[in-house]
Amino acid sequence: MPIFVRSASAKWSGTGKEGSGRVTGESKALDIPYNWNNRFGDGTGTNPEEILAAAHASCFTMKVAFVLNSMGLTADELNTTAHLTTDKAPGDWTVTQVNLVITGKVPGATDTQFKEAVENARVNCPISRAIKAEITAEATLV
Repeated sequence: MPIFVRSASAKWSGTGKEGSGRVTGESKALDIPYNWNNRFGDGTGTNPEEILAAAHASCFTMKVAFVLNSMGLTADELNTTAHLTTDKAPGDWTVTQVNLVITGKVPGATDTQFKEAVENARVNCPISRAIKAEITAEATLV
């Protein structure tokens, strides 16, 4: 079984509040500025939590597709939004919850099969396995 190593890097200059940085992925598909206002205010740009939510949504959705395929089903369309909550936990800021909301158009699937695939992906996608926060999922088959 191959081992995959993916890389991203972040560069930062200045203080935590007044400084700014840039996050870049190995593939260069991700190359975005970030700063305090993007993270805790209403600035435009990205932040680590948004990037983690995007990674989780994409990983989870792909895992649902794989699980459905193992059931002999193919999705016409899967759409997921990851709502990631960060809260001031004892000690410091912590990602406390991720709520994954997925809708799917899967010909021939029953609601039970779809929810089974979603639960499998919620627990087993690599990003879910990496996150220690509570992870919930909501599924709607259309």
